[in-house]
Amino acid sequence: MYVLDSSAFINEYHTTQQTASIPMVQEELEGEHAFRFDAMEGSGMHIHIPRDDAVEKVRRAADHTGDLDVLSDTDIRLVASAFELDGTLVTDDYAMQNVADRLDVSVEVIAQDGIEEQRDWSFQCSGCGREFDEKKDRCPICGSPLSRKNPN
Repeated sequence: MYVLDSSAFINEYHTTQQTASIPMVQEELEGEHAFRFDAMEGSGMHIHIPRDDAVEKVRRAADHTGDLDVLSDTDIRLVASAFELDGTLVTDDYAMQNVADRLDVSVEVIAQDGIEEQRDWSFQCSGCGREFDEKKDRCPICGSPLSRKNPN
């Protein structure tokens, strides 16, 4: 089962395998891309709504990797759907790929290069420069905001 992100509809992704998506993807699409979603649904694409426990598992994984703040609710639910369906996530989104890799969900990219390695992001204070492994709202030392930083 291939679970399709909006980029699959935008880039006219084709497969002979069974496909699935979620209603939130349809809401993101406009014009011919929305029509493509409707046509695929009409020809047998499964519409999946992931269970709350799968969504929470993805949120925890995204929090652990440091990707939670850059993923939309749609992104999280797509990864949860691929996880639940034991499917392949079809996306060009790097943060989604990173979280999927963390959960051992296979990914197929469309128009971009896929990620080369899974990352656990660190966070750096914009004021004092200290680094933290976990995301916090503010630096516990000086109170400045934190930004996501590549740990390598």
